[in-house]
Amino acid sequence: MELKQLQSFVAVVDCRSFTRAAEKLYISQPTISAHIRALEEELRTRLIVRTTKSVQVTVRGRELYECAGGMLALRDRLLERWEEGDREIIRLGSSTIPSAYILPELLPAYRRERPDVRFDIHQSDSQGVIEGLIRGAFQVGLVGMPSREPSVESVPFYRDAMVLITPATPYFRTLRDRGGVTLAEMLAQPMILREQGSGSKKCAEAYLERMGVAESDLQVTARLNDQESIKNLVAGGMGVSIISAKAAQDFAREGRLLTFPLPGGGAERSLYVVYRSGDYLDKQARHFIRFVETYYGAGPA
Repeated sequence: MELKQLQSFVAVVDCRSFTRAAEKLYISQPTISAHIRALEEELRTRLIVRTTKSVQVTVRGRELYECAGGMLALRDRLLERWEEGDREIIRLGSSTIPSAYILPELLPAYRRERPDVRFDIHQSDSQGVIEGLIRGAFQVGLVGMPSREPSVESVPFYRDAMVLITPATPYFRTLRDRGGVTLAEMLAQPMILREQGSGSKKCAEAYLERMGVAESDLQVTARLNDQESIKNLVAGGMGVSIISAKAAQDFAREGRLLTFPLPGGGAERSLYVVYRSGDYLDKQARHFIRFVETYYGAGPA
């Protein structure tokens, strides 16, 4: 028993005509007849008695009509609730950097265009957001690395440089005044790293690999999954770290730490808006994706 069969049956009873039922549902009359016949075969009973002049509903047909009407009404109410929810809420997954430093700029600007929209936001690392997107937990994600899953579209929307951050001590101020830090001077410092699964970690790893530096060459003093904690530890003198320039802006502006271009050439990465390819996205989610793709233009604001 399928809902489309029940819908055809209810339409025939309401219209008292196979022809008018077909017109009401925008399907062919043979399709209506096939639906009724399939129901009668499955239920092993006559539901409708059709003559050249009239359509009569049997006692069993009347019972089915009452039940089918309730089932179709439940379906319609469910779809209506979903449609209302889709119009009002965007379910968004965001990795650490976008969550802390992009969303505070992006969402207020979006809300000025669409004040009726609400966001349900979940923060994880980039890999966690992509996995949640695949499971259907989110409609849209903002992450620090592209997805390797063919079912996920990854569109770059922001260019972010990676920088070396250091304590604001006289030693590092001298290096800054001199013009920068050498690779040997960087490797001589205790290093604080991000956790596995973050886009920042992967970008830092790619930079070190390009420079011929293995992780065993580093004096790793801590691994953390929180960008703010890393900045606080560096500012407190525990070591140095390689992080997003966007993430370092506030502490550098306040003089709590120093930022340096990475020795041997910079490292840049994109932030990505991700969504399931071929998936149904409501109008609101599609509009938000387009907004994200264009908000920062060709690069950082």
